[in-house]
Amino acid sequence: MITAAQMRAARALIGLSQADVARRAGVSIPTVKRCESGSERAPMVSAETQDKVRAALEAEGVEFTNGNQPGVRLRRP
Repeated sequence: MITAAQMRAARALIGLSQADVARRAGVSIPTVKRCESGSERAPMVSAETQDKVRAALEAEGVEFTNGNQPGVRLRRP
C-alpha cells in the first residue's frame, strides 16, 4: 500500500492537479484529497479507490518505491 505522502509527491512530480488525477482515476476531487491526507494507520479511502488513483498515476509514468523509505520516481522509457 502506498502512503498519502507518496500520492502527493507523485502528483507533484508529474505536474497534475487533484482534478486531473480525479478525472484520470474516475473518482471525485474530494476522494483524491482524502487519498492525499490519510495516514498509513487510518487510510481515508478504500483499498479499491486507492488502487484506482495509483493506477492513474502509474499510467502517467510514476513508479512507487518502497526501499528504506517510501518514495516516487519517473519510470525510465
